[in-house]
Amino acid sequence: MLIIGTVSMGITACSDDDKTEEKKPDVVVPDTTQTEKPDTTEQQPVLSATQGWPAKYGGVMLQGFYWDSYDDSQWSVLEAQADELAGTFDLVWLPQSGNCGGSSMGYDDLYWFENYNSSFGNEQQLRSLIATFKQKGIKTIADVVINHRKNISNWVDFPKETYKGTVYEMKSTDICSNDDGGKTKTWATQNGYELSKNTDTGEGWDGMRDLDHKSDNVQTIVKAYLDFLKNDLGYAGFRYDMVKGYSASFTAMYNSSSQPEFSVGECWDSSNTISNWINGTKVNDQPTSAAFDFQFRYVVRNAANNGKWDRLNQQNDGNWPLVYSNFQSGKFRRYAVTFVENHDTEKRSNAAQDPLKKDTLAANAFMLAMPGTPCVFLKHWQAYPSEIKAMAAARKMAGITNESSYTNVRATQNCCINTILTDGEERLLVAVGSVSGNESFIDNQKWAKAIKGYHYTYYLPRSLNTAYADLPSGTYQGVQQVRLAAFSTTDDAKITYTLDGEKSYNVVSSGSLLQLSVGTHTLTVSLVIDGKESGTISRTYIVKEKESEKPVEIPSFCTVAAGETCAFFEAPATWGNVKCWRWDKQYNYTGNQWPGVDCSLLGTAANGNKVWKWSWDGNKISQSSTNEGIIFNDGTSQTADLDFQNGGYYTKNGLKGVVQNK
Repeated sequence: MLIIGTVSMGITACSDDDKTEEKKPDVVVPDTTQTEKPDTTEQQPVLSATQGWPAKYGGVMLQGFYWDSYDDSQWSVLEAQADELAGTFDLVWLPQSGNCGGSSMGYDDLYWFENYNSSFGNEQQLRSLIATFKQKGIKTIADVVINHRKNISNWVDFPKETYKGTVYEMKSTDICSNDDGGKTKTWATQNGYELSKNTDTGEGWDGMRDLDHKSDNVQTIVKAYLDFLKNDLGYAGFRYDMVKGYSASFTAMYNSSSQPEFSVGECWDSSNTISNWINGTKVNDQPTSAAFDFQFRYVVRNAANNGKWDRLNQQNDGNWPLVYSNFQSGKFRRYAVTFVENHDTEKRSNAAQDPLKKDTLAANAFMLAMPGTPCVFLKHWQAYPSEIKAMAAARKMAGITNESSYTNVRATQNCCINTILTDGEERLLVAVGSVSGNESFIDNQKWAKAIKGYHYTYYLPRSLNTAYADLPSGTYQGVQQVRLAAFSTTDDAKITYTLDGEKSYNVVSSGSLLQLSVGTHTLTVSLVIDGKESGTISRTYIVKEKESEKPVEIPSFCTVAAGETCAFFEAPATWGNVKCWRWDKQYNYTGNQWPGVDCSLLGTAANGNKVWKWSWDGNKISQSSTNEGIIFNDGTSQTADLDFQNGGYYTKNGLKGVVQNK
């Protein structure tokens, strides 16, 4: 979760357009908000254990959003990528999907049942996305924000919603008595409201109203909400936000009620605090939730940012990652969800962020080789889809799971080498940093190179006795390259291949490269030992033209008058009204007040996108700048800094053509 600012009486009420028509319930459950259990008389419910996170799970997870990913995380945009994601990702964590009363990443959650017109699409699109992903073998994880909740119009009111004939509404008495450092209670008393008699069971946070999870009403509504997410919308599991804000025992309660396939908590803290939280979710001595391995992230960040790869074999400020074998004998590996970046840690304007600054590929390669359940960040996937596909495929071929173990082979400043074992058998060797000078630590009689990139290499056992292609089957954007390899205990093993039914005339050596052009391709590769073929594998590739390289048809209504200074922008379908920010080294031509000036809507392009025009009004404001360019934005999303060309026709991917003068 990101801290998004204190919300108090300044909250704006939803407009009529934001509200859904209230449904008449068949049954109205009596109000239970006054049946709170004081601290001294708290009763322990009878709970049933849930698995928390599957044992020996070999899946890979994708965080399907980043901060302000309002375009890239649209439900329709993600659904269109189902074929590309399938096979690589088994789980996709989606942003909080309910309406929050305005543009939002979801951490100021407001509606839980009735209004799913969110910043990422409507409810029908969400249901379609979840169903399509499920059909492709991808399960979805809901972002569940129940530590706190936004109010409608004042400091203590919540929406009234109906689900399955029951009305659900939180009251002021469902707010912790010490919320917002006592300021909420002061306001409530002055305005004739009462809060709960219970204090918060976890850490406080001033951004929204902290919910009292000891309240019967809160428990009833949360359980119904999770039932709705899992059994109605179709989510397979939950990512619980800010779990340090309330007792871990409530996660146990809610998971026991809803029985998710997957549960992971955001316990942003030391390894001991995280492990204690996992233990705190136990029912019948079984943890009911996994947790993000924040200390793994910090260890990898420390190593990559400093170019000191031996730090991968060290603690972070006295904390061993949960997946490391020297942390309580590795007993928390099953419940460790590893990551190297997320929406809270990524590079943004906020100086408090501590991003991964370099060696993104090496960081992901290390994570995808190690035990635990790896969670890839959307921006990393967008930047390196082919490489991450290859890493995930090698991981799965090797049989690495969340309960695998590892041994460190080599740890120096310029290189770290680990062997990963499943059921005691060596399955994969990963080297990050510079392998040069450290080859003697890799037994070439045991291992063969599978994939290689900048500062990372994967090796698989020669004993697999199979041919190998480092590009797994799937859908790709742009021309691709495939490396063919022979995994064999026979030193002189060769390879033969068939591409699209045409057999190569020559047997090729391990390490040979093939290039795949745009189109659909079928590749079959076999080992050749003593003239005999064996260990045959097949791959199917769909190679599409890159979106950024596709030609764009400029509409005829785009015109440039003689002497006119202007530019055109074809906006993504999700954008609202477009503004322009145009500058050079001496002047700003758009008022010098961000986000700039309004563009004029001209019409709709053949692909359905709206086309806007900026035309200079002759005013310019002096400014000091070291570069020049143009930016288009809609107040929420924006393009990169684009080179300005008069009459230029732009999309989010940059300049696509120039409209000539009449």
